[in-house]
Amino acid sequence: MPAPIRLLAPAKINLSLDVLGQRADGYHWVEMVLQTIGLYDHLTLEGRSDGQIQVVCRHPFVPSGRDNLAYRAADALRQLAGDPSLGATITIVKGIPAAAGLGGGSADGAAVLKGLNRLWDLGLPPVELAQAGLALGADFPFCLLGGTALARGIGEELIPLPAPPKLWVVLLKPGAGVSTAQVYADFCPAAVRRRPDTPGLVKALALGDLEGIPGAMANVLESVTLPRLPLLKQLKAEALANGALAAQMSGSGPTVFALAADYRSAQAIYSGLKHRVDFAHITTFEEVSPA
Repeated sequence: MPAPIRLLAPAKINLSLDVLGQRADGYHWVEMVLQTIGLYDHLTLEGRSDGQIQVVCRHPFVPSGRDNLAYRAADALRQLAGDPSLGATITIVKGIPAAAGLGGGSADGAAVLKGLNRLWDLGLPPVELAQAGLALGADFPFCLLGGTALARGIGEELIPLPAPPKLWVVLLKPGAGVSTAQVYADFCPAAVRRRPDTPGLVKALALGDLEGIPGAMANVLESVTLPRLPLLKQLKAEALANGALAAQMSGSGPTVFALAADYRSAQAIYSGLKHRVDFAHITTFEEVSPA
């Protein structure tokens, strides 16, 4: 039996998120700029000889069976390999809050695809892993890639972007949760008051334009989530008042992130707002996924 593999599964934030339409199958056409950040789940993958897949996680909101994306990723990879004897025990230690809009479940699943491809010695190319992941969730292709990228389609069309300037990120997550599926179902284009300038954001990131980046950012799903959770709007305003370059909801929420040019500014935002939320954390942009 090969030695266990240990992986880091990094979180992501949406520097922009625009919804362009809806497909007949219910998925939405999107255009968004995604960024990997230095907040991780820790995974250990161990081979099994009994053909079983087991997920072990002590987090109360993380399922252990087929509802877990890590389990489904392992099962999908096994089916792709065509070998029902392949098995694994997947141990997850959560560092990324669950149901936070930070892509934790998809990050775990993507790490499992990468890790089991090595553990089971399958030798599958990245494109096949991405295709397998997309069937499980639209965030999988980016979580496999990591770094900074422009995503289109339903999230599967990725254009890697140059590494942006090193910015500090303050994460602020209240205790309340949201359903991503419900947020997208309730999205109404007419309710959007601000859309991102995606080409402008891509240009500003490439140039390290700290004035241009905030002006081009936006997340249209805020039009759904913020009215339901007024605290998020307050967190954004207070983060800006405490010196943030920008403050925005990630994904469908409820996490708000604030961008800061230096650690001192990030610490001021964190100190001023950590008492308002259940989870607060300071980190930075990460150039590549370490999984």
